[in-house]
Amino acid sequence: MAIRPLQDRVVVKMAQAEETTQSGIILTGSAKEKPEVAIVVEVGPGKTDVTMAVEKGQKVLISKYAGTNVKLEGEEYIIVKMDDILAIVD
Repeated sequence: MAIRPLQDRVVVKMAQAEETTQSGIILTGSAKEKPEVAIVVEVGPGKTDVTMAVEKGQKVLISKYAGTNVKLEGEEYIIVKMDDILAIVD
């Protein structure tokens, strides 16, 4: 089953949270921050006044509490509007 977002929506999957700090300290489950970097899974066609600036497979930075969580075939996705994508991560 595939997800095809409508209008200016984008389907993303969150990237894994960091397990260690830069100095090598291992983080416990409660100390990990919610990741804000996501991978674009699918992109909607856009609207006449909204240009879709992302492509499938790109890493993006999204607003912390943006979108709608969806679980499909055991995988968790978030459907966000194009406005909720803050930046592309290179």
